[in-house]
Amino acid sequence: MRALIAKNGSVRVAEVPTPQPDPHEVLVRVRSAGINAADLLQARGHYPPPTGFDPERLGLEFAGEVVEVGSTVTTLQPGQLVMGITGGGAHADFLTAPASACIPVPDGIDPTIAGGYPEAAFTAFDALMSQVHLSIGDRLLVHGALGGVGNAAVQIGALLGAHVTAVVRSHESDAQVFSLGCHTSVTPAEIVAFGPYDVIIELVSGENLPTNLESLALGGRIVVIGVGSSAKPEIDLRLLMSKRGTLRASTLRARSWEQKSLLAADVEHHLLGHLATGAYRIIVEQQFDLAEGEAAYERFRQPGKFGKIILTTD
Repeated sequence: MRALIAKNGSVRVAEVPTPQPDPHEVLVRVRSAGINAADLLQARGHYPPPTGFDPERLGLEFAGEVVEVGSTVTTLQPGQLVMGITGGGAHADFLTAPASACIPVPDGIDPTIAGGYPEAAFTAFDALMSQVHLSIGDRLLVHGALGGVGNAAVQIGALLGAHVTAVVRSHESDAQVFSLGCHTSVTPAEIVAFGPYDVIIELVSGENLPTNLESLALGGRIVVIGVGSSAKPEIDLRLLMSKRGTLRASTLRARSWEQKSLLAADVEHHLLGHLATGAYRIIVEQQFDLAEGEAAYERFRQPGKFGKIILTTD
């Protein structure tokens, strides 16, 4: 089968053996898979995958058709469309994953874009619900609102009844973020003036933390789930103390399959119905065939994206 391989900082298509499912796993023919910041970091040699995953294989999320089930799997059967997250290897024609970590692709959702759903939706849902317990009426600030996880956080926040403020580079992007359901948009220079915020989700840079602390409401919560730059900021903890604030951080990739399966079940129960009805949308910037993997990664590196870069195998 074909798979994207990272070697010496570059990405190329290679032929690799098709995997075989263990008793608790399913073999999935990948129809689509999103590209994420972690993939780019791994390709550059800066983000090794979890133990058990090939450091040269790329891809953290997928959607596709079950073609074979392991001997103990009873919840899925060949022909079903599923999607999910994995520690690596999703940028390929086939992959294996535990059946418990897969969720169904709702009827009516195009499988060639569904692979842009899991990583963003799972990450944003976990951050907002499990990490900072977003509530109705909370004032939510989302950094990186134009990106995949930012898109998801804005939409989930609005669905949960929060007042959502999206951070954009310029107000030329207002129409895009307002289409996701946000109530206010701000540039980085306007964040403090439009605060305070009960919950802040940081997806961009550690350099934002001083501003985040300044604009945090009393008892507010900050969750860091992305630092594309400046992972070692200097902050004044006395300001966090004076706000009686909480600073948390989280990643999904290194979690156990058991933890990922529990999160998959939560997303299926609480969020998947919104995708089925159209209340939650998968925002796609551009699609590339798997054979165009190098070009897809180059597009991902470029600024100005709104939504996901997706690889397809059809």
